[in-house]
Amino acid sequence: MWVAGLLLGVGLGFLVYRWLFDVGRPEPERPVTPAGQLAGDERATVELFEKVSPSVVYITTLQQRVNLWTRNVSEIPAGTGSGFVWDEAGHVVTNFHVIQGSSSARVTLNDHSTYEATLVGVAPNFDLAVLKVNAPASKLHKIPFVGASSGLKVGQKVFAIGNPFGLDQTLTTGIVSALGRTIQGVSGQPIEEAIQTDAAINPGNSGGPLLDSSGRLIGVNTAIYSPSGASAGIGFAVPADTVNRVVPQLIKDGKLAKPEFGAVFDERFSRAVTGQLGIQGALVLGVAENSPAARAGLKPTQRVRGTIIPGDVIQKIGSRAIRSPADVDAVLERLSAGEKVTMRVWREGNEVDVEVVLGK
Repeated sequence: MWVAGLLLGVGLGFLVYRWLFDVGRPEPERPVTPAGQLAGDERATVELFEKVSPSVVYITTLQQRVNLWTRNVSEIPAGTGSGFVWDEAGHVVTNFHVIQGSSSARVTLNDHSTYEATLVGVAPNFDLAVLKVNAPASKLHKIPFVGASSGLKVGQKVFAIGNPFGLDQTLTTGIVSALGRTIQGVSGQPIEEAIQTDAAINPGNSGGPLLDSSGRLIGVNTAIYSPSGASAGIGFAVPADTVNRVVPQLIKDGKLAKPEFGAVFDERFSRAVTGQLGIQGALVLGVAENSPAARAGLKPTQRVRGTIIPGDVIQKIGSRAIRSPADVDAVLERLSAGEKVTMRVWREGNEVDVEVVLGK
């Protein structure tokens, strides 16, 4: 009997010993499972980011502050945004609202080198701006491909690269959610043909590129629709067709050269008169002498013996319906000097087509 008790005691002692010495001992490392091949779409996304991200820059804007006691002027950070290198000359494209109200800006390239930027030109009605940095050509990686936005399809994949909340070189993905959107620009003028996407766009993404699956620039990320101010799955981009038309003009002239028309409008007066007439359009208030509008025979508004006689009301330019004078400006900004356009006008109760050759 005592032998059985001895064996039991030895066994219990051995178990206690194992327990005391095994407690706290780390588990052995598990073997690492070799990585498998990335899926085809994953490889394509990685390659796209590696190809385009060197072109994306981080923009910091500054504002001047005056010390009321010492009268010393200093610059403080005002905001951040994104942009991308347009060419080897150092031109950088971003949103107008990124640099709006700032006294200067700094551009940080992909290698984290930072340069003071000079302002080349702005197009507030399209929320676009061009900066320039004097960086070595070896550091400037221009955006590889600029695509056409006119051929986009709802549902195709898109990719956004930018610096949301100051987190540089961030990639988000999504699809084209809708096309042909009209959004309100910072200038108060509508931006037309905007691309809607559900790729996450947050504060700081503004000015960065929106890309298709081939890595082509198809838009410039410019706005989000969100009650909270953060991404809610509805973002907008200025289309590449607009960017490719506006940016070269800004680089060349520093501004957009709107062709001469010569008709004078007043938004409030136009709205009041067309409302009384029960029609939509832009009322021609006046016509400049020897202008394209005068040569085309457009009729201005007149006052005869205290009675206002409405002039022509422009209701359509080409295929574009006109609802207000702002629509006329929006169309003219997309045209060039020398172009001939057909304008349908309301004239004394009748619709008349007028040919106008725009001037310089």
